Amino acid sequence: MGLIHIELFATLDLVAQSPGGPDEDPVGFPFGGWQAPLMDEAAGAQVVAAYEGTDALLLGRRTYEIFAAYWPHQRGEDNEIAALFNSVPKYVASRGRPDLSWADSTQLGPDLAGAVREIRDRHEHVKVVGSLNLVQTLLREKLFDRLDLWVYPIVLGVGKKVFDGGAVPMNVTLLEPPAAAPNGTVYLRYGLADGTPETGDMTVPDRGV
Repeated sequence: MGLIHIELFATLDLVAQSPGGPDEDPVGFPFGGWQAPLMDEAAGAQVVAAYEGTDALLLGRRTYEIFAAYWPHQRGEDNEIAALFNSVPKYVASRGRPDLSWADSTQLGPDLAGAVREIRDRHEHVKVVGSLNLVQTLLREKLFDRLDLWVYPIVLGVGKKVFDGGAVPMNVTLLEPPAAAPNGTVYLRYGLADGTPETGDMTVPDRGV
């Protein structure tokens, strides 16, 4: 069985809406493209490294349409992300009828949970990029194995957040030490863990306080 990786760029207050450009999801959100001024060589290298081994993409419709309009035109041996995205299978979660002209693209059926499980059985490393509505479903159903967060040193105060409406009680575990770029961006990789959060009483003796 393969792994489902959720890849998200988020602010310190965990806003993950429209990081790449002002036209991604502009309705009511004034900060589209907030990630661009914060990208540097170190952060870019982290992103490229995180995609190593990816053999499929799982995307929501809006993210798919943005990618399909951009990545097929970004070719060249020096563009590792473009080469990867253009070569691997793309699976699209949508209730509508997206244009699937990007090579090797497939729309998933109405049973999203079942389709995701089939994709996990078919591939080794499936990446979910952006696609916040889809991410909420995957979080709610616990249909993911890893959650990669790039947390940028800004606070927006508005916008769709990583856990908006999709979070259920769960445990996660840090899979590797956090990595920080010189500009203050922190890369965190979590894995889904067994069980649900426990509670306790910090006033009880011998709690180390």
